Parts: sequence; C-alpha cells; structure tokens
Amino acid sequence: MAIKSSQTLVSEALNEIKTISTDDAYKMFSDNQCNLIDIRDIRELQKEGQVEGANHIPRGMLEFWLDPESVYFKEGKLDLDKEMVLFCAGGLRSALAAKSLKDMGFKKVSHIDGGFGAIKLSKFKIL
Repeated sequence: MAIKSSQTLVSEALNEIKTISTDDAYKMFSDNQCNLIDIRDIRELQKEGQVEGANHIPRGMLEFWLDPESVYFKEGKLDLDKEMVLFCAGGLRSALAAKSLKDMGFKKVSHIDGGFGAIKLSKFKIL
C-alpha cells in the first residue's frame, strides 16, 4: 500500500490555497478584515510568544471549533464572514489547515508564508 507523504499533502494543499505575505496579513489584520488564527500548540505559544490580537485555535481542534454543527463549536469566537488567516510555526501545518477549511466550505481562507518565524520579523507585535 502506497501512502502519500506529508510533503506531498503540503504540496497539494499549497496548490489549492491562498498564501499571503506577512505584510498582506498585517494590513488585513490592522483593517479588521480577517480573523488571524494561530494554530500552534499551546506549548509553542508559551515558549516562543504569541501575536497580539491573534485567536489561538490548536490545529487538532480547528475543524471542530469552526463547525456550527459540532458540540465544540465556539459561538461568537470568530466572525465567520471575514477571511480566515492561519499561521503555524513555519507554514506547513497552516497549509494543511487552510485546505481543510476550504474543504469544509469556507471561501475566504489563506495562510501566512513562513508562519510565526516570518511574523516575528514583521510589523506584528509579539507578546
């Protein structure tokens, strides 16, 4: 049985989703045009810091927290009409997560190229 590698899954996701720069993300975030979603593990946030104003939704809970039919749905946590801008540490998990949200039917989804590593070098404020 042949399985797809994680690298193949990420490559396929990157072909289907929108990747944006930290500058584009910062402009959308500053203009209140998106939900900025940090999907890193809580231990990563504690160790590396977090982006001021970002929503933390662990990768393992993303689909459940954003599905109105799920018992885990977080009512009112996000504006579901705004673009979902995802990021992780480097951009691999967020690519897979963005594809998953797109597969769920979310139209406005993107992820930040370079993830938190790139964000730390941008205009975003890190706490």
